[in-house]
Amino acid sequence: MSDLAEIGVIGGSGFYEFLEAAEEVQVQTPFGPPSEHLTIGDVAGKRVAFLPRHGKDHRFPPHKIPYRANLWALRSVGVRQVLAPSAVGSLTPNYGPGTLVVPDQLVDRTTGRIQTFYEESAAVHVQFADPYCRVGRARVAGAARAIGWEPVPSGTLVVIDGPRFSTRAESRWYAAQGWTLIGMTGHPEAVLARELALCYTAVALVTDTDAGVEEGQGVRQEEVFKVFADSIHRLRDLIGQAIASLPSERACSCPNSLDGLRLPVELP
Repeated sequence: MSDLAEIGVIGGSGFYEFLEAAEEVQVQTPFGPPSEHLTIGDVAGKRVAFLPRHGKDHRFPPHKIPYRANLWALRSVGVRQVLAPSAVGSLTPNYGPGTLVVPDQLVDRTTGRIQTFYEESAAVHVQFADPYCRVGRARVAGAARAIGWEPVPSGTLVVIDGPRFSTRAESRWYAAQGWTLIGMTGHPEAVLARELALCYTAVALVTDTDAGVEEGQGVRQEEVFKVFADSIHRLRDLIGQAIASLPSERACSCPNSLDGLRLPVELP
């Protein structure tokens, strides 16, 4: 199955519609089943595998998503570049709902999430100073500008366990560190992608300002879902444009992430 797709998209259910000639593919992994069967089809002349992060029915809360199975499944069908759109909160009043951010840094504030494929037989320490693919980030930012959606080309995403939203004190503390975005799913997704030598690019859509940014009742789930739903067509156009612009040959450092390391497992 290693030649079924070249690009992976991990996102919400609204992305099914941009796949042409799509087919479902069931993949088994050493880490159990992924969130859902992969849907593989054509976008801009490229083979793309789509995976709904939370499952089709949104049954997996952020801390229960089978992250390892998801990334392993994508690599096993040939994916080497991953675009990962997600809803995030803003930790600054400068980024209101509807803002598109292409983050360049990540902070892990989760606890208890397994964040490695390599737990036994050998220690595998991957380089993670820059958690996102530089080429993927540039292509996503360029794709956004091409459709008239000016992006914020950098930012720091802090990932919390959820599923609850932050208290005002937590939110203000995160903002005081200079972090600009907050989400619940960006980690361990990014580090697992690096452990598989995949190019991984986060595409962050701001759906709300976090509790410590503005006075009021705080973040509410229905508001987050509404902003994301209202933006899904624009976000889908952006992802389609980005897929078209991704290079077939990877010239970034991501493919060399595992060079010189002794892996205790054989990669798909």
